[in-house]
Amino acid sequence: MAASKDPRPCSIADALALVGEKYSLLVLREVCLGNSRFDQLVRNIGAPRDVLATRLRRLVDAGILKKRAYSERPQRFEYRPTQAGLELEPVLMTLMAWGDRHLRPDDDRPMVIEHSCGNELLPVVSCRACGDEVHHEDLTAHPQAPGWTVRGPAAA
Repeated sequence: MAASKDPRPCSIADALALVGEKYSLLVLREVCLGNSRFDQLVRNIGAPRDVLATRLRRLVDAGILKKRAYSERPQRFEYRPTQAGLELEPVLMTLMAWGDRHLRPDDDRPMVIEHSCGNELLPVVSCRACGDEVHHEDLTAHPQAPGWTVRGPAAA
């Protein structure tokens, strides 16, 4: 089957267009950990400098990071998450928990995040209205894009 020239309208696809490029979420991980300077990011991510500069520019342009000069000579910048960037932090925590469960044998986790209560953070998705933890079988999708159903285009 050929790829559709008009794929499903999707906020996941829109978000991935901004943060789905290689290294983008790792940049956000580092900035959320407090590593805000270019040399720290290069060292901790392992990205080529030119690629990292491109990702940083894109994240700043998208309003996910803000850039602030900390040195005039030579001119150097640090990066901080905006509110939009901070709102991606739960995505990072959930992705990390998934990786720990499914990709790390024998509880060989490279990092543990502690909540302010003093316990290890174990992220869950919960319903804002009732507070219950969300499971796949509890969900029902209601496409809002005109001409689309759960299965695909209505005309197909």
